[in-house]
Amino acid sequence: MFRLMFYQPRIPPNTGNAIRLAAGTGCELHLVGPLGFDLSEPKLRRAGLDYHDLASVTVHDDLEAAWASLRPERVFAFTAHATRAHSDVEYRKGDILLFGPEPTGLPGDVRTDPHVTEQMRIPMIPGRRSLNLSNAAAIVVYEAWRQHGYPGAV
Repeated sequence: MFRLMFYQPRIPPNTGNAIRLAAGTGCELHLVGPLGFDLSEPKLRRAGLDYHDLASVTVHDDLEAAWASLRPERVFAFTAHATRAHSDVEYRKGDILLFGPEPTGLPGDVRTDPHVTEQMRIPMIPGRRSLNLSNAAAIVVYEAWRQHGYPGAV
């Protein structure tokens, strides 16, 4: 399945929603520290409801530790700075879908990291800065999953 990665997330409910997304789709969730909250924080637990035990969630100390652990073939960094749409790529199992922290997004050095295959964007009407992190992640995960016929879904 796909590997959803949040780089230094800051807002607990967004990560809680991503835990529910991982549980519901079978994707892995990778959180790259430092995190802006404690994983036991009530807002994160509430947003994740009872899905925490149903999701694959891994915390990495930093980006280098994540790369060493995951050994990615392809990494798609999602940013408003890109020109290619999220739906213009054929996703493969094992792809990493990388999102940055709220409210700043991925820093330039992460977007241009040698592990990043390509920078992608989710189309929006002009004049809008960004989508909510967990909503953006859901859009991309579901597009990737759709392309593969929703394996494991009922």
